[in-house]
Amino acid sequence: MSADLIDLVQRLGQPRVLVVGDLILDRYVWGDAERISQEAPVILLHADKREERLGGASSVATMLRALGARVALAGVIGQDADGIRVRQMLNELGIDHEGVVPCADRPTTVKERYIGRAQHRHPQQMIRVDYEVREPVTAEVEAELAKVIANQLRRVDLVLISDYDKGVCTPRLLAATIAGARACGRRTLADPIRGNDYRKYHGCSAITPNRLEAGLALGRVLRNTEEAQVAAEELRERLDLEASVVTLDKDGMALAHRDGRRQLFPTRPRQVYDITGAGDMVLSMLGLALATGADYDAAIRLANVAGGLEVEKIGVATVTRDEILRDLLRIGPNCNQKVLSREMLRNELDSRRALGQRVAFTNGCFDVLHAGHVQYLNEARAQADLLVVGLNSDSSVRTLKGADRPINAESARAEVLAGMHAVDYISVFDEMTPLELIRELRPDVLVKGADYQRHEVVGADFVESYGGRVHLAPFRDGYSTTSVLQKLNAA
Repeated sequence: MSADLIDLVQRLGQPRVLVVGDLILDRYVWGDAERISQEAPVILLHADKREERLGGASSVATMLRALGARVALAGVIGQDADGIRVRQMLNELGIDHEGVVPCADRPTTVKERYIGRAQHRHPQQMIRVDYEVREPVTAEVEAELAKVIANQLRRVDLVLISDYDKGVCTPRLLAATIAGARACGRRTLADPIRGNDYRKYHGCSAITPNRLEAGLALGRVLRNTEEAQVAAEELRERLDLEASVVTLDKDGMALAHRDGRRQLFPTRPRQVYDITGAGDMVLSMLGLALATGADYDAAIRLANVAGGLEVEKIGVATVTRDEILRDLLRIGPNCNQKVLSREMLRNELDSRRALGQRVAFTNGCFDVLHAGHVQYLNEARAQADLLVVGLNSDSSVRTLKGADRPINAESARAEVLAGMHAVDYISVFDEMTPLELIRELRPDVLVKGADYQRHEVVGADFVESYGGRVHLAPFRDGYSTTSVLQKLNAA
């Protein structure tokens, strides 16, 4: 169900999150990949745009800001033009960079990507050029970072460690950060490096390695989701974690929790343009949800959605709460999830209305669907932002139409209706009329066929009493269930 995730997004609030890790400046050069160069057998890129974004730990901070969090950042930059640019971008985003320490002995880490478009479309990354020093920061810088992090811990709700193995996340600094967060009653989540030694993450609340990283940490290849689940549990035990979350790209995420939970959270297929930044987005959304008070179950499901949206974009990109809400409303419910109980439907409609959306309602037996029904339902859907169909149960159809009806059982009728794009939700009712259902759902628009008069429409007075309206939709000439059945009998 998407209703609980919609509710979670709407109550995320503005928790304050501290991000500790490696700051990176991502630079993109865009252009058309026009031809092969005459100088060498390489593609000639006709550049037409240059763009800069914050990457690494600063990408996590940027994503959190886009998601509505208040963010503080701790890391290092070089005393160079790129470092000045990073601070300027942090200022523009409203990210607290008191904990960003300038270093004279290392450059600001820069990743420069060249993005080529084939035939002026279909952009693809062609090459990446890195400018960096990966040696650990000096003891002096480490001590300065530890001091500013300790000051921040008293003011934050959660700590995220974004380790890109560029020298900031030393074992001593992480040990101090994790211990300090525990002393303040704060969770610490880490997105770990690609390596075989995870001891520096010992005592974190959770880590979020991907499939490859988890396998490298344990010295084996994770070939399937079952092995990933085992790996998550092994990492949790080895590092004394509250939870271990192994991200599995198209297969979702595997959770192993201290309370005994072992669960795989699948994700839906996406059009993947660029996986750059997907791990940062998962860490950001997971951390934000947990900082708000969500359980790991809901936080991981929401992180799945946010990560999926991120890979549909080029490069390290942000995702907003509105984008997540639109995605949840667009993909959910699917055909099987459109048929809801009244209680579940009320909750779903409450979430929709909180976004300012209006609800249309119609009802009927919808026994043998035909072109007239399609036109009618499209007309009904056009009256508001979503359409709820009240479907007569088998028993109520028999009462209304006789013992030989319905032709199709309610489960089959509901399935066919659910497959129609115009229909957002379906609720089956047993009563002779839909009045009780209308009273519970309180639609903004009540739709019936134009063969009814306004005073004949069940629920019309009730809907108009709170400012709703009644819409009489025209039928398509020559189509009716009765005529269809008569033709079948004649045949």
